[in-house]
Amino acid sequence: MHLLIPFANCSSGGCAASLGSLKLAQLQKLLARMTALAPDQGELSSLSAPHERALARALGLPLADGLIPWAALEARRSQAGSGAWAFVTPCHWELGSKHVVMSSLALSDFSAQASQTLLAAMQGYFAEDGIDLHYEQPARWLAHSAVFGALATASPDRVAGRHVANWLPTDSHGAPLLRLQSEMQMLLYNHPLNDARLARGLPPVNSFWLSGTGALPAGYSEPATPAPTLVTSLRDAALQEDWPAWARAWEVVDATECTRLLGLLEQGNRVQLTLCGERHAQTFQSAPARISDWSWRVPGFGRPSLHTVNEPDFVTASEARQSMPGSPHALGLRDDDGSLRAQRGNPKSWIAAARGLAMTRKSILQARLANLFGKRSAAAVLEAL
Repeated sequence: MHLLIPFANCSSGGCAASLGSLKLAQLQKLLARMTALAPDQGELSSLSAPHERALARALGLPLADGLIPWAALEARRSQAGSGAWAFVTPCHWELGSKHVVMSSLALSDFSAQASQTLLAAMQGYFAEDGIDLHYEQPARWLAHSAVFGALATASPDRVAGRHVANWLPTDSHGAPLLRLQSEMQMLLYNHPLNDARLARGLPPVNSFWLSGTGALPAGYSEPATPAPTLVTSLRDAALQEDWPAWARAWEVVDATECTRLLGLLEQGNRVQLTLCGERHAQTFQSAPARISDWSWRVPGFGRPSLHTVNEPDFVTASEARQSMPGSPHALGLRDDDGSLRAQRGNPKSWIAAARGLAMTRKSILQARLANLFGKRSAAAVLEAL
């Protein structure tokens, strides 16, 4: 099982304050028993969110920023066709005096019939630009056109609650679509469906957002292994910056999904856990890593001390004499002993070699192993995302 948790941390100060009081006992137990892989480091300005990159990597999809072909994958699954696709998300834009912000709230009371009514009204305008619209679900449509093959677009998870101008396409591929977006805003402004929504006190559907653009690589097939289990329960609270609700949702995830993953781990199953913030993603797995892999760890991910990383000889006689001046020969190792150095790349062999040194004090080995495989603080891991 691979558990993937988006919005495990966010860049907001309110999130940082809530993080300090979180009680995530099951996550802490998981981190203590799993090995960190190399982190996926990104930027707040990237078009594709870290959890999308992590999911795309697991599915073997292209990772180009803003061109992970999510819509093409959905079109393949629904047998809508091949080629380049995009998602079209009907949405509400909040108009301010200086900025336009995409609402972070999902459209309420937006039925399949209402969605299909708007699609029918907009379809002819899209067709004039060579774009075919296909209904998928009320909150998301599919669009097919060659123009989407090279058009990088931002994930709605990046744009929600933020100024849309910072995320609109800026290259030549996006110019016709920006014009189309302006035309649709005028069309939707006077549409009877929005008049009815306003009369009921609901926000109008006054724009759309393109995302998930791109085409699947030739010969692509989905992996035979199960896709990661995607946790979605932190998303809404994070996008709305409701940090008390986010903290409560995290504690539910810890008590349910993390408990389930821990149970599988304790049964001997191979499991993975990917925690995603707004910049980075970090994956942990149940299989042990090589000792030589520990040197790249970023701060906060439970790396060994700098003393351990910088000194290649993990247990030597000279080190023992320095650390235990009252008993200089307690370890019983020769200065030229190389049995531990020879096993640096294999933790199991290293431990076996260490056990084979009959005169090695158990307490010194335990201290060294604790230093090498130190506990990770869940808070520190989340803060680094």
